[in-house]
Amino acid sequence: MANFLEQLRGMTTVVSDSGDINSIVQFKPTDSTTNPSLIAAAAGMPAYAPIVDDVLIQARKDAGSSASDKDVAALAFKSLAVAFGRKILEIIPGRVSTEVDARISYDRDKSIAMAREIIAQYEKAGVSRERVLIKLASTWEGIQAAEVLEREGIHCNMTLLFGMHQAVASAEAKVTLISPFVGRILDWYKKDTGKDYVGADDPGVQSVTRIYNYYKKFGYKTQVMGASFRNIGEIIELAGCDLLTIAPKLLAELESREGTLERKLDPAKAASMNIQKMPMDKATFEKMHAEDRMAHDKLKEGIEGFSKALEDLEKLLEKRLSEIGQKQPVGAH
Repeated sequence: MANFLEQLRGMTTVVSDSGDINSIVQFKPTDSTTNPSLIAAAAGMPAYAPIVDDVLIQARKDAGSSASDKDVAALAFKSLAVAFGRKILEIIPGRVSTEVDARISYDRDKSIAMAREIIAQYEKAGVSRERVLIKLASTWEGIQAAEVLEREGIHCNMTLLFGMHQAVASAEAKVTLISPFVGRILDWYKKDTGKDYVGADDPGVQSVTRIYNYYKKFGYKTQVMGASFRNIGEIIELAGCDLLTIAPKLLAELESREGTLERKLDPAKAASMNIQKMPMDKATFEKMHAEDRMAHDKLKEGIEGFSKALEDLEKLLEKRLSEIGQKQPVGAH
């Protein structure tokens, strides 16, 4: 009998939620996704010091000798995400997700410009844009940026997605992929109600199930990738989802579990469901967002968390830059 991970692969594309290349080699996912927190964690590991140092030395050259360590570090973090992405793409057959700076989540034009810059870096390194997903926060502005980018053949992954309004707007914008955050939804409800939830009662599981059924009912091409899991019970309840992005620890748990994994999400079942179509424009989006306390709180908290991770990463890079500077003259390698 195949283990749960093998069975899950038969109905869902399994994605590794990690910047740690060793765990990606171990679990052989189809796709991989990173975020500022994961990149910051990986950048702090001694095993990845050569990747970090190469990026910093190049950023120092690109910025010029008059640039401060702080400026060089800010320039380097974009290249670092791409450097990890390229490394990951050497291992996996599919796509890697690389995130736009969370600090510009409410600026459509800056998000578009940065996404183009990330894609240009990948293409300069010989990586086709077909193998990259640009991650954008699911603000109204982020979704509008994605709509423009998708028309240019730049595929997008909407992250920090918690509410139906974000999901519907993303589908209408024809984005490639959305990443509803199952575990963070659960966290909010546990804190708000003081209750624990398991299996199909998990509000994060219910949210993704509702989005999945809505998309399949109305024939949207946008794919659903459940993300941010707290336990394998959530993953088991979402078996059959288009994609699931899973941390290495939970991949290991799935691999060690024996038994029969039942398919829970099915496009054929969704097609026959009685679901109402939801009109979506900016006013509707903003009204629904204001009324959905959980989505409002978690989007704000997520953007602040990713922004802080970026600031921490820039500080780490600045510190590393001064260490490199003491070891060797600028331009030497």
